[in-house]
Amino acid sequence: MGNNENYILLFDGVCNLCVSVVNFTIKRDSEEKFKFAALQSESGQALLKKYHLPTNDFDSFVFINGDKYFLKSSAALHVLKELGGVWKLFYLFIIIPAPLRDFIYHIVARTRYRIFGKRDSCMIPTPEVKRRFLK
Repeated sequence: MGNNENYILLFDGVCNLCVSVVNFTIKRDSEEKFKFAALQSESGQALLKKYHLPTNDFDSFVFINGDKYFLKSSAALHVLKELGGVWKLFYLFIIIPAPLRDFIYHIVARTRYRIFGKRDSCMIPTPEVKRRFLK
């Protein structure tokens, strides 16, 4: 589904948990399928507008695959599926109705800064992975 050039993850660039998810994905994405952008960045904002998504809601994790997008828990499960290997087994959780999955997602999203902390500014990628971030 989709082509590798179109796998884009939009994430909250000041959230330590979200940055950890990005780093997790980068480490396991040996084929370098994914590109990344902070929701707050110029690229992130442009993509949110393109897909008619709110530009001021940083509680959502967005996975763009070609002309489709997935939000919140669905986004996370689709990312795991695309990572392949043992990670794609987690995609089985897609059978749980989205409202139930997203209820849990919202609890984590609401408490993420308190539990995992918050950065003063958006994540700055290392030179090794900078090319994988949209400008």
